[in-house]
Amino acid sequence: MIALDVDGTLVDYENAMTDAVRDCVRAAADAGMHCVISTGRALPGVLDAAEKLGFTDGLAVASNGSVVFRYDPVEILHTVTFDAGPAVRALMEAVPDAAVAVEEIGRGFRVNKPFPNGELHGDLAEESIDDLVARPVTRVIVRSPQSSAEEFAELAHEIGLEGTNYFVGYTAWLDLAPEGVSKATGLEHVCAELGVARADVLAIGDGSNDVEMLEWAGRGVAMGHAPLHVQEVADDVTETVENDGVVREIARYL
Repeated sequence: MIALDVDGTLVDYENAMTDAVRDCVRAAADAGMHCVISTGRALPGVLDAAEKLGFTDGLAVASNGSVVFRYDPVEILHTVTFDAGPAVRALMEAVPDAAVAVEEIGRGFRVNKPFPNGELHGDLAEESIDDLVARPVTRVIVRSPQSSAEEFAELAHEIGLEGTNYFVGYTAWLDLAPEGVSKATGLEHVCAELGVARADVLAIGDGSNDVEMLEWAGRGVAMGHAPLHVQEVADDVTETVENDGVVREIARYL
């Protein structure tokens, strides 16, 4: 099985996939490998990546492991929710101008204010912070375009965010997930569905939210542009997304 991150791995940061990446992943699928999208994206964003690959059916891990589903048609196989209220309110006290998004599985997001164009996939509905966190959710995104990723990482560490697992992106983007949930835990459910051993999983990714997945997989490979702490947990490092690092790694098996 090949577990593939999306942004910065399958596609660049303008959501463009090269022909070489698409053809290589499809060749792996045609050769009998299970190619599983494993991403922080919500379900609509996963389907966008699947469409770019030309996949019409498969299993996928969305929302950093909080959602596992089969497509197409979409069938939700596993979800994990948590009470995001304490963490979100603590963050809003520290960054009162932040944009907050709560995932609505299969549809999109509920938000307190607009996000930068192109960052969220699916339908968007605007609500108050209190309404956003009134019930358990699978995932929360907190975004502060005026802050840096380093500032956000320091803030998350200072606050503690007890009861959650969190991932800081390349920008001031903070993903909140249920405690103990990651792409690795989502992929365990996929392996159980497919009857694949963990030792037979190749995982490729580039972000902080890929660390658990790269450590967990039989072979974890970091993209060449991944931060040093991500590269350090991987078994190997491939080329950057601009140089089609996914192709270089998968070609080893073809």
